[in-house]
Amino acid sequence: MELDKKAFGLSTAILWGAAVLLGTIFLLLIGSQGATIGRLRKVYYGYSFSYLGSLIGLLWAFVTGFIGGWLFAFFYNLFRKKS
Repeated sequence: MELDKKAFGLSTAILWGAAVLLGTIFLLLIGSQGATIGRLRKVYYGYSFSYLGSLIGLLWAFVTGFIGGWLFAFFYNLFRKKS
């Protein structure tokens, strides 16, 4: 079975974007210091442990999630055994 690269990339982008957004907001709501998730600022330009930063992180995570998912599906299709 061949994976659809665009569909797999989009689903990965949505999941990763939601994880960054909701993870940041959840930690803000419970009063965490955000030491671990705050390290995303080294990878995502403009991200910060704040409500605005969660939206910037959502955009970056969506883009990188799409690229990662698309590449995964591409290499999966390239190396899968043909029956």
